[in-house]
Amino acid sequence: MTTRRNFLQQSTLALASTAVLPTLSFPQTTSSDWYDRPMRWAQLTLVEDDPGNYDPAFWIDYFKRTHSDATCLSAGGCVAYYPTKVPLHYRSKFLGDRDCFGELVAGARKLGMNVIARTDPHAATQAIYEAHPDWIAVTADGKPRKHWADPTLWVTCGLGPYNFEHMTAITREIMEMYKVDGIFSNRWDGSGMCYCQHCQTNFKKATGLDLPRTDNPQDEARRQYIVWRQQRLFELWRLWDSEIKKINPNASYIANAGGGALSDLDMKTIGELAHTLFADRQARRGLMPPWTNGKNGKEYGATMGRKAIGGIFSVGIEEPYRWKDSVQNAEEIKLWVVDGIAHNLRPWFTKFNGKVIDKRWLKVVEDLYGWHYRNEKYLRNEKSLARVAMVYSQQTATFYGGEQARAKVEDHAWGFYQALVEARVPFDMVHDLLLDAEHLKPYRTLILPNIAALSDKQCAQLKAFVEAGGNLIATHETSLYDEWGKRRKDFGLAALFGASFDGRVETGIRNSYLNIDKDPKTNQFHPLVRGLEDASRIINGVNWVHVKAHEKAYSPLTLVPSYPDLPMEQVWMRVPRTDTPAVFARQIGKGRVVYFPFDIDRTFWEVLSADHLKLLQNALAWTHQEEQPLTVKGRGVLDVSLWMQKSSIAAHLVNLTNPMMMKGPIREIIPLSAQEVRIQIPAGRRVSKAQFLVGGQTPTWRQTGNVVSVTVPTIELHEVVALDLMG
Repeated sequence: MTTRRNFLQQSTLALASTAVLPTLSFPQTTSSDWYDRPMRWAQLTLVEDDPGNYDPAFWIDYFKRTHSDATCLSAGGCVAYYPTKVPLHYRSKFLGDRDCFGELVAGARKLGMNVIARTDPHAATQAIYEAHPDWIAVTADGKPRKHWADPTLWVTCGLGPYNFEHMTAITREIMEMYKVDGIFSNRWDGSGMCYCQHCQTNFKKATGLDLPRTDNPQDEARRQYIVWRQQRLFELWRLWDSEIKKINPNASYIANAGGGALSDLDMKTIGELAHTLFADRQARRGLMPPWTNGKNGKEYGATMGRKAIGGIFSVGIEEPYRWKDSVQNAEEIKLWVVDGIAHNLRPWFTKFNGKVIDKRWLKVVEDLYGWHYRNEKYLRNEKSLARVAMVYSQQTATFYGGEQARAKVEDHAWGFYQALVEARVPFDMVHDLLLDAEHLKPYRTLILPNIAALSDKQCAQLKAFVEAGGNLIATHETSLYDEWGKRRKDFGLAALFGASFDGRVETGIRNSYLNIDKDPKTNQFHPLVRGLEDASRIINGVNWVHVKAHEKAYSPLTLVPSYPDLPMEQVWMRVPRTDTPAVFARQIGKGRVVYFPFDIDRTFWEVLSADHLKLLQNALAWTHQEEQPLTVKGRGVLDVSLWMQKSSIAAHLVNLTNPMMMKGPIREIIPLSAQEVRIQIPAGRRVSKAQFLVGGQTPTWRQTGNVVSVTVPTIELHEVVALDLMG
């Protein structure tokens, strides 16, 4: 087996003999602040038979027509599209004496574009397997892994010498030859659990334990592995970044990584490491709402701050059957992209295969990018003006949710997210490792949808937020577990909830209800149940945390316990009324707290009960205690956001009103009727001009104090109300 030192020496000698092609020149042209410059990205992912079979001039012209100012181009890894000299770096058998990557780089540079190189380290050839079988991933039963889609290839270990040595040499070679602005790697972090000799040895050395044989995050070896794997991958990230910067100090490594609660790499660390990042959720699949793309932008923005975030979108169908040469409906492409733009994603189209088979997508992207280019001034956002934020927690998903994280964590978030979209509330996402006062300063109200795993420090930060006048809405098992997913004796936030854990969590509840009750002292209904006064009772959730109230107090919702649902003759309430609270609504100083001990948000996402929707929206209205900075009144479903630029404010209104909203693709765009819009502007500022960036009209508007009012006569898919500020 080749040692690490010998391999690196061999690779260095190979690089020393690599000459830049005489017809191409790739000078270093960028500055260290280039990351914020590109607003529109183009990615061309070549397939092996593209060399000699596709037209690079077409793509350069298309980049120009779309006003793309940066591009990501296939370079190497699984297949090399340039004349590599790194041993065992497989060159496309169609490449011949061409340099496909170099040709595209040269063409893009002539357009003044930033260029990053795409590598893919996840698959290796038979030659690599024969020379270095230890570079290949191994299954739990000790077998090297064949590639699941192409049996002529092998799956590589992302944590071993294939990445740390072989891909490091390839990274250096690409940088030396082309002086690109960065390296972007796809599938760089491995393809599942690996039991190769390197993983076994390195994990044992780091922890003293054998690799885990279970996915249970409460198993000590599994917990240690989760932490060790992250450390190993961040070590690899830093290695590649340092090697890149040795050659071009203004370039960096850009991992295809990150996301929301279910992402397996810590987003706080990613936000610190990355100069820019690209959100890789390319299109809808299954029962995915269109606002998912905007949610992705908010999650990345929670830890990236003002750093630029590209929103990768595919023009194809992204179902699990992998139709990679497909083309999606034009309306569906546009809906997905504009919802990302509304939430601060800079559009990045990705096209697999340099040979354009189905051309229907070309004009769609060209039109989208043309509009984006013309209105760039109002899309270069500096900060969100939202006053509400939803917390997301990777540690809750990892150590509490485990294999059930989708149902136990993400479904809660999706339910509350849907409720906020339907309420037309502009809101951000906050990472649970950034709950300090500085990060929470912009927000009046925080929402914790079953954020079960919180440390003592995080609980203290949330208490301080409320004590300083902030508001909190929490559901189900929020704070019942510590940061490692170990159940506490009581909620970490029990003092805020006004309730303590009573020792039992009930799941799978059937045929249970909630009574709607008046306050016996005032004979009035609480604002939490506004719109439900005539209901008498509504459905319960499915999972319930049994709690004990700290003091006897009025609750607008009380439990009706489960009773038989069959036979029909036995479907009658055994206990029609209890004094068991289903919600705790409390005033704490200037702040307010609402706690639901049941899974109202998750159940809402599952059954979409209008009654649960009212409760969630009423909880926000009661706690928030101030007018939202953007209010939109009218018919339909709108996803909204409000952003400030250098000298303007832009309110995005994305029309989701469509029978295919919850199961795409949409077939047609259904315009909305008039919408009454109110936008708050910073105190003391005046508006000099208002315009509709999509419709193109100059509207009639009025400013009263710090509020601008305007009527949007109609919205097809997307409208942006842009306000220019004086001074």
